[in-house]
Parts: sequence; structure tokens; C-alpha cells
Amino acid sequence: MNNSQTGFPESEGTKANKDDREPNSALTYGAEDIQVLEGLEPVRVRPAMYIGSTGEKGLHHLVFEVVDNSIDEALAGVCTHIEVTIHNDNSITVSDNGRGIPVDVVHGENKSGVEVVMTKLHAGGKFGGSGYKVSGGLHGVGVSCVNALSEKLTVKVSRDGSLWQMDFERGAVATPLVNLGPSEGTGTTVWFKPDPEIFSELEYQYDVLSQRLRELAFLNKGLTISLIDERGAGKKDVFIYEGGIVHFVSHLNQNREPLNQSVIYFYSKKDMIEVETAFQWNRSYSEDVYSFANNINTHEGGSHLVGFKSSLTKCINKHAREKKWLKEKDANFTGEDVREGLVAVISVKLPNPQFEGQTKTKLGNPEIKSVVESIMEDKFGIFLEENPETAKLIFEKSMSASKARDAAKKAREAVRRKGLLDGVSSLPGKLADCSEKDASKCELYIVEGDSAGGSAKQGRNRHFQAILPLRGKVLNVHRVRTDEALKNEEIRTMITALGTGIDEDFDISKLRYHKIIIMTDADVDGSHIRTLILTFFYHFMRDLISEGHVYIAQPPLFKLKKGKIERYAYSDAERDAVLKEFGDGNIVIQRYKGLGEMNPEQLWETTMDPDNRFMRQVSLHDKVIADDTFNTLMGDDPKLRKNFIEQYAKQVKNLDI
Repeated sequence: MNNSQTGFPESEGTKANKDDREPNSALTYGAEDIQVLEGLEPVRVRPAMYIGSTGEKGLHHLVFEVVDNSIDEALAGVCTHIEVTIHNDNSITVSDNGRGIPVDVVHGENKSGVEVVMTKLHAGGKFGGSGYKVSGGLHGVGVSCVNALSEKLTVKVSRDGSLWQMDFERGAVATPLVNLGPSEGTGTTVWFKPDPEIFSELEYQYDVLSQRLRELAFLNKGLTISLIDERGAGKKDVFIYEGGIVHFVSHLNQNREPLNQSVIYFYSKKDMIEVETAFQWNRSYSEDVYSFANNINTHEGGSHLVGFKSSLTKCINKHAREKKWLKEKDANFTGEDVREGLVAVISVKLPNPQFEGQTKTKLGNPEIKSVVESIMEDKFGIFLEENPETAKLIFEKSMSASKARDAAKKAREAVRRKGLLDGVSSLPGKLADCSEKDASKCELYIVEGDSAGGSAKQGRNRHFQAILPLRGKVLNVHRVRTDEALKNEEIRTMITALGTGIDEDFDISKLRYHKIIIMTDADVDGSHIRTLILTFFYHFMRDLISEGHVYIAQPPLFKLKKGKIERYAYSDAERDAVLKEFGDGNIVIQRYKGLGEMNPEQLWETTMDPDNRFMRQVSLHDKVIADDTFNTLMGDDPKLRKNFIEQYAKQVKNLDI
């Protein structure tokens, strides 16, 4: 999960009167107004259409697009090693020992294969030719997009006994393809420097790259992927997993107590479709199921995931009935029951994947569902028969989850009868609501403590800003089931105020505020409370994060005063800049630790006024990283937290003591 800073001012917007428009602005539209974008120009004009964003997420996506081409070579059985290097200037080199991009002239184009691949959208060897039987890059815009969005890019190809090189600048050819001389072996090396005219963020995060590269190594057993960071003190990781996704599940479960000691693994190939599944239960209450198609992380699932989930539930229910563990009067387990504590990876490889959009987040091939179901029902059914002890453990875990689900349902009904989860009909008394009824214009500040809550209530714009003060620390929901969470007053208060409900009752269309802003003190306690609130959202209302509704307020850290001049600073760097601007003289510096130290006017001016405030939008980039982070920080093992603190201590910029 990531907090990407969004620099507000935000404008409430004004609607122009029709008489204020430019004369004939809507009447002069003609052929001369139609613009045709050639080559890679559309990518530079609308980059977010191709890579998702021009922030941190899009920056890292460039690397993954190039790496995906190397992975396709590995899927074809002609690549065994991929190396990614982050250079001191945050440029990137990706090299592989695959076949190398063709350098001969492409029929009908009068250009080399290298130039066509690097400068043409929807060009490549993945559209029905014999170059690739299985590929994740069937949209064919990946590496050409990287070229378009790079200030400079150089590609070197070792092929047919020679080393070739071609240079580009912002998508255009800078130096034609040249033969540099003899070369041994084969492969492709791409060096690129992201364009500062396109990207708002230019610094690569090692952890983001390493997580995805490790993931790819798990999904392609035996493939070696190296990541080298030349910045600072330097760093290097080499990922190679002969156990493939079995090791992937073990890695995901490494900080949890397993229920069944061995990872369950099935592989089958049917009609040119390869299906791999690996899964293991642990004693936690969360479900972590990851799906991939041709190595693409299908975050939104798809037909392969539906097939896996339905067959898993069917097999467990069928076995429990056959063994008389479930009586005739007992209801079948639900999918949620059997997946409590489950960590699973399902990976399919198929010739013609149908993805939704270039970001490839959902697999649409309908035939995959029945293929996965057939394989799972056959192999998992046999497994349960041959492993009675494990089958019994899975049944008992499912039964415990079923009882907890019933208890949670009764708990929701109980508090609903008391009017505590009915949203608008019974809003919590501590909530200072706003008068605006359009949820898209409304903001909810979740504030730490009554003191800060009082200042926020006085300083806010009552028209569109609501204030919800919380007393004390919110329950750590990472360690409890729903029925236990609903016993906590602060949890119930947040659920009621937001109006969406939770679990199967969750309905994001009922969200009462489209901006939910967590505003806590800039100290250790404030950070802890903020983390507890984020944990609650992640476990019970994850779509609020995924759809961009959750923000973290950024109150100033310092107030500097020289004579009658007052300035606020939001970081040490800003403070130093203001001190330099003020020059010599008597300067008073106040370090804010609590929101209550600011009066209502100051709180509005610095933290709540849409025209001046700064906020961080909370986003979910990688569920694997997010799950691991929450398990480390909010789980039961203090050693994990100690290791986390030791690893990241040097990155701390503001430490409250």
C-alpha cells in the first residue's frame, strides 16, 4: 500500500454562465479541429491511458513492461536469466539471454525488427506468429510505450553472431541500427531514462521492483532474475526458485502458523492450457488468494480464480458430506468459510488470453473456468481422500469460520437493532456532520481525540466537511474476527458514519463521504492510531482504498515567526528553506506535536482549507506487499516488528522522542 502525495490546492470549481463563453466556441468545430496523432505521439499526449499513471506507479510500470518481454522469452523456453539494474541517475537497464529482437527488415515496413518493435504500437511477434505460443504482452504496446515515455533509450541486440545497437530520444530514432561487431551468445539489453517532462516522480523504489521480480521468479521455476541497485551503498538480490509457486506460498506464509504442514500443489495441462495451483491454510482469519495468467498478476481475478474458488468449496463440502462430518441438517460451507486462513496461488498459461485493458487486471477467457474446475475437483478430491488428517483439519477450520460468520451476522443484527449500523437513520452522536447531501462533494475528517476534534469542528467548512473524533486507540482488527471487531465502540462508530456496512453488507454506493481524511498528531501515538485506522479499512472496507477515497492529512510540523511574519513548514527541508529566507534575526520556531496546539483558524488554514492543504492519498499498488506489511506491523510476532524497525530506521525523517 502506498501513500502518494497529492499537492492541493483543490478547487471547488465554478460554472461559467453561457454568456461568458468565448464567442462561437461550440459552433466553429470543423475538419481543421481534428488532430491525427501519428506513431508514438498518442502515448506522450495521453500516457496514463497506456501505463495507468505518470506518478510512482507508472514509473515502475515502465520496468515491468520491458521485463515482461524478457519473461515471454522465458515462457518460450529460450531465456534462463534476466538482470535489472537501477543506475545512480535512476535510469534502468534490463538485459536477458533470450533470442534477441530480430534485426532484419520487416516485410512491408522497410524497417528493421528492432525499429518496428520500438516505435510501432501493436507490433511484435505475439499476434498469431510462431514467435510465442504463450505471452502476457498480447496488447503489443509495452516496450514501444517505454520508448515513447523515455527521455533516452538504447537497445542492444546480440543475435546471429553480431552485436547491434539503436538509440532513441522520446520515441524517435536518434541513431539508426548499427552493427558494433562480433558477439557471442544471444539476448537483448534495453537501457532507458524516464522522461522528466512526463513523470512527476523519477526515483525508483527498490522494494517495489524486488517484490514483482521475486514474484516472477516464483511463477517461472528455475528462471534466475537479478536486481542490482547502484545507488548509495548499493544492493543486490538474486531470485531463483526451483519449487516455483510452492515456494511462493511458503514465502507468503512464512510469518504465519500453518495449519497443514505441506503446501498442496497440483499441475495439469489440458488443451494447450497449463494450470498450476498451490495452497496452504494458516491459523489466521484472513484470506490471501493470488491469481496469475501468463505471469500477469490479475488483481481483479477472472475466470481462472472463479473456477478455483468454486471447485475448492465444492470439494470440501462434498468430502464433509461423504464423511458425515456435515449432518443433513447442517448448511453447506460458504466460500468465505473454506477460505478463512487460506493462502493460495493459481497460475494459468494459455495461448490466447483475453485481458481487460492494457493493465491486464482481469482474465476474461470463459473456457478457463471449466478447465480449472475439472482439474481441481479431480485432484483435490483425491487429495482429501488420501490425506484424512489434513482433510479433518481443513473441515474443522471451515466449521470454526462458519460459526464465527454466524456470530458476526448476529452481532451485526444486534447492533443494527440498537440503531448503530443504520447509517443516516442513526448517526453517532460524536459526529459533526456537514450540510451538503451530495456524497461526491463531502469530506469526513477522522480526528484523534476530543481536543483536536473540537478545533476541527470550529475550524471546518460546515457545508462540506464533517468531523468524527475518536477517543483512544482503535482496536487492532488484524488479530480478530468480525464479531469481536463489532464489540469495539470506535469501530462501530466509523462503520455507522461511513454508511457502507461491512462484509457481505458492504455497499460502496452508500458511502456518505467521498473523501475520508485521517488526521492525527505528528507523534508516535498519532502514527499508531493512523495505522490502526488503515488496518480497519484494509480488512473491512478495502474498496475505499482501491477506489481512492482514503487520504492522510498533512498538518505542518513547524511554525516559524520573525516579527509579524508567520510561515508554516511541512518538513525539515521546508523549515530550513524558510530559515534561509528569513535570514538573521530573532526567529521563533514552534514544533507542532499535537493538532490541539493549533487554534481553529490555524488548523483550517494549514490542514483543512482545500486551497492550501496537502494530503496523501492512500493507494493499493501490490496486495502481496500490503499483506506482508500489515502482518509484520499488526501481527502477533514482535520479532517481525523489530526487524522491520531495524531495516527502515535509517529512512526515518521525523522522529518524536
